[in-house]
Amino acid sequence: MKVLLIHADYIEYKAKSKTRVAEEIPEELKSQRGEEVLVAFVAVEKADEAAPEEAVGKGIEEIESVFKEVKAKEVMLYPYAHLSPSLSNPEVAVRVFRGLEEGLRGKGYAVKRAPFGWYKAFELRCKGHPLSELSRQITVGEAKEKERVSKAVAAEKKLRSEWYILDPEGRLTPAKEFDFSKEPGLRTLYNYETAGTRSAAKEPPHIKLMKEHELVDHEPGSDPGNLRWYPKGTMIKRLLEEHVTGILLNYGAMEVETPIMYDFAHPNLRKYLDRFPAKQYVVRSDEKEYFLRFAACFGQYLMGHDMTISYRQLPLRLYELTHYSFRREQSGELSGLKRLRTFTMPDMHTLCRDMDQARKEFLNQYKLAMGWMRDLGVEYQVAIRFIKEFYEQNEEFAKTLVKLIGRPILIELWEERFFYFVMKFEFSINDALEKAATLSTVQIDVENTERFGISYVDEDGSKKHPLMLHASISGGIDRNLYAILEHEWMKAQKGERPMLPLWLSPTQVRLVPVAEEHLGYCEGLLAELEVQGIRVDLDDGSSTLEKKIREAEMEWVPYIAVVGGKEIESGTLTVRVRREKGKQKKFTKEELVATIKEEVRAKPFRRLPLPSRLSQRPTFR
Repeated sequence: MKVLLIHADYIEYKAKSKTRVAEEIPEELKSQRGEEVLVAFVAVEKADEAAPEEAVGKGIEEIESVFKEVKAKEVMLYPYAHLSPSLSNPEVAVRVFRGLEEGLRGKGYAVKRAPFGWYKAFELRCKGHPLSELSRQITVGEAKEKERVSKAVAAEKKLRSEWYILDPEGRLTPAKEFDFSKEPGLRTLYNYETAGTRSAAKEPPHIKLMKEHELVDHEPGSDPGNLRWYPKGTMIKRLLEEHVTGILLNYGAMEVETPIMYDFAHPNLRKYLDRFPAKQYVVRSDEKEYFLRFAACFGQYLMGHDMTISYRQLPLRLYELTHYSFRREQSGELSGLKRLRTFTMPDMHTLCRDMDQARKEFLNQYKLAMGWMRDLGVEYQVAIRFIKEFYEQNEEFAKTLVKLIGRPILIELWEERFFYFVMKFEFSINDALEKAATLSTVQIDVENTERFGISYVDEDGSKKHPLMLHASISGGIDRNLYAILEHEWMKAQKGERPMLPLWLSPTQVRLVPVAEEHLGYCEGLLAELEVQGIRVDLDDGSSTLEKKIREAEMEWVPYIAVVGGKEIESGTLTVRVRREKGKQKKFTKEELVATIKEEVRAKPFRRLPLPSRLSQRPTFR
């Protein structure tokens, strides 16, 4: 059972309509309001079917414990299936909910329960204190093996830091004193970073979009946080991968490939795990325990140890696109494409002779990240984190970084170094729920080359340990799609037309014949545009013209070309241009191709990931 606990000023819901598993309820339960309330969003899971009474008992204990801490006045039990992809059958779920209600009421608590199996509208106001958003994973049956938690994970919870805003004029202002009125996005990032929780009470809108557009979906046959990618989503993912890989190879990185699992008993790896704030998947083979990698670090460290390197070859860059990186994120923090347990991470490590060279590389990679965010087309905020002493020694360097962005950035200063790096930047996006997520990031590592015996031969013949930069210029590929979808959803709320960047749009041009008699001409046009490297498809269905156009708009198709007798006779196309609010424009075939080619210039290309005729396509949802 998964439980998300929100201490709220109030929650109010209204049951709208039934699902096929809805329980029958009296009229008074169709609308309720709770005040000074602990809201328990609950998902009863498949595993709870083995011992529902135990799930009820443990659930009551958790809810009661938090209730006492926050000093709420009442409890609202709220069924929330979105917390888990592995739900119990409805009968068990209702049984557990009623058990929670009766058990808490029997202990003297004021309890309300939202109905199970109804579509409901709700509104709540979270109090926003450190204990107001908590998640719990309740397991039944045999106790699970104790999770391996690194010392860095434990240290992260105790981490103390100071927050500032650095502006392009070089002024460093305590964040609590900064006027955020002209920087609402930066305020959102600051609030998120200092809130102490990553959980959200609502489902982020990108999850609905990724399903509606048949890009990605949850995989009920796997561990939560492992997703299935449909053809259109896979194409987008591959284009992002190819683009960031091309950027880094052009930058001078050497591409390598390393294993996905490593030995827990390896002495250097064990030490490194304790310095990295992440939880691992554990696998066993031949009586030994291995962990699944959460980045390309381990393989590249061990490779670097075996290399012979001269100072003349520095900076030296190794790069791997890790299609499979693993982190056992907390269940309550898993959220669509934002936070996964298995993800794709472009990972580059740069060996540098000294701090001067490290700063130059850091600056160059910072600029690469700025270019990546520009190609992605999303608004972003910047945070740079320093050990306080290192910031004081490199204040002018920090000012150079903020001047490149041209707007204020968030600065975090740590009193002491808990991790292996002395500074890092993060380019983050804010989503529709006012939560933030990091995309591009680079760190200056001052520990691991010595720990792993990575050295270079200096000009005097002596062996020295280089510094190392960890870089993910794009960040997780999966999270990039999350960023785009959230950004476009927010645009839509402002009355703008959402769309994917043209180079990532599965269909760039859709041909819509006015009548069946124009279908043959469209088929010839389809072939011509395909040869020109355009992703084009043809709506050869029997729907009305209006419905075909409406469906293309719902799919965010950038260019919708209507072809009728006039177009055939004139040799021009009447095209609805999405980025121009659906304005109709006239193009020749050559003009349309040239327009698209210019917009996607220097970006990778892949063919249409589905049959070009809509009548031949299956439905994936």
